[in-house]
Amino acid sequence: MNASIQRVNLQRLILALAALSALVMLGNAVWASYQVQRQQLLEKSLEANRVYAHSLAQSTQHFVLNAQQQLAVGAERLSRNAAQPAAHDDEVERVKLQTDAFNSVISVNAQGVVVGTSPALPELQGKVLSSAANRQALQQRVPMVSDPFVAHTGNLVVTLSHPVFNADGDYAGYITASIHLRDPNVLHSLLGTHPYDDGSYLYVVSRDGTVLYHPDPDRVGQAATRNAAVDALGQGRAGALHSRNRHGVQMLAGFAPVPAAGWGIVAQRPTDAAVAPMGSLTATVLRNAAPLGLLTLLLIWLCSRRIASPLQELARHAQDQDVGAAITQVKAVNSWYHEAAQLKQAVLVSFRNLNERIGLLDKAALTDPLTQLLNRRGLERALSALNASGVPFGVITLDVDHFKDVNDQHGHDTGDQVLAGIAQCMRANARPQDVLCRLGGEEFLALLPEVSADAALQVAERLRSVIQAHAFPTVGHVTISAGVSHYPETQADADLVIRQADKALYRAKHGGRNRTVLYQRRSQRRENPS
Repeated sequence: MNASIQRVNLQRLILALAALSALVMLGNAVWASYQVQRQQLLEKSLEANRVYAHSLAQSTQHFVLNAQQQLAVGAERLSRNAAQPAAHDDEVERVKLQTDAFNSVISVNAQGVVVGTSPALPELQGKVLSSAANRQALQQRVPMVSDPFVAHTGNLVVTLSHPVFNADGDYAGYITASIHLRDPNVLHSLLGTHPYDDGSYLYVVSRDGTVLYHPDPDRVGQAATRNAAVDALGQGRAGALHSRNRHGVQMLAGFAPVPAAGWGIVAQRPTDAAVAPMGSLTATVLRNAAPLGLLTLLLIWLCSRRIASPLQELARHAQDQDVGAAITQVKAVNSWYHEAAQLKQAVLVSFRNLNERIGLLDKAALTDPLTQLLNRRGLERALSALNASGVPFGVITLDVDHFKDVNDQHGHDTGDQVLAGIAQCMRANARPQDVLCRLGGEEFLALLPEVSADAALQVAERLRSVIQAHAFPTVGHVTISAGVSHYPETQADADLVIRQADKALYRAKHGGRNRTVLYQRRSQRRENPS
């Protein structure tokens, strides 16, 4: 009866177990790679939205400040002629024609009566405005930006106002400019649309959470509730976080406040869109690993035959009727432990190739895809190695001057060509041991091992001259500003030396751009202007 039982062949059992082990390790490696790449994509998208929202907030902040300055000039001119009705019409018309940012400009006297409008609004002339914004302007008598409200004309508006005082210093009213939120307005010109056409969008909220701008016109004027980014803006914070929009879609949101107006700007992208490239990346990993997997299985099959052969001999000899001869023959059989160790080694060798594949993915994660320079992760790894070695090194941080103008005038594709060209100039003027990085946007960094501070400054100046002389397609010539620091000459703490280079870059920017600055504490700063 026992002879009829079908037992598993040892060779097939080893092959099956080895194949299962290989598949589990492969799956684990692919899954780990997937998780790492997915996290990096999410972090990159969050950072991109944060930077984008910050940039838009700065542009909007400049607009509000400029608009308030224009109203301040109008108020100053009215103060000299506050008693002349015609002067009010002339001045609001001048302010209205000075910029296309306002839908209307109105002059109001100290009693809240409208005395001048542009464009002409006969239904308002001589009327007392009843809005909360009017009452607030009359009571506070300071420059201000109102909350959104429905005006007498029926338009949903926000207003910017500035008080008017006559020559004797008495309050004479205020001049106010309105932006119609549901009509094409200056926010459309300032903000445009999100650069990703994948469900990404941006919007603007007031200090009370009312939507001032949104790609969906029906959302304008509604309250943005249950939104983590809007809640953070209400606390005056800027940054990036995971959120969920009103439709329940997971979003990666970057947000920044506009202090001059009390507004907040949110730029967000669907999480699914940010990680969409993971499908093709995982497929590529599996496709590249398949040949190695097949080769590994063939090697395992050969090894299993070698393992099974001595054990089969052992089983055959164990049935020998001559006990003495059987013992001798069993002693002559090689131990299967040795063969098992060989199988383990074979599996390790096969998966070493897979680990090398993962290493290539890790290298890709450290490299900026546009310039092929190291990214921030690559910089951290290189800086850690230099810090551990203790060798002196120079740091150069550089930034493209007026790079936003390049993007605005020629498009982002041309801007990318300029960034790639600058990266090529850096490589052409670097040593093999130098570490070249792109920090993001138009910012670059170079680590120069075993050079002095003066030598690093000379390298930065040479690089600045080379880039200034380089002719870029479409754009022509661009310039850079550079900051230089050195470990340990300018900073004995290797972790802080990059901050010093950033401060030197900041000085170069504020010193007129197109120059290099070496960071020096409490001493004369050496600058190399163009």
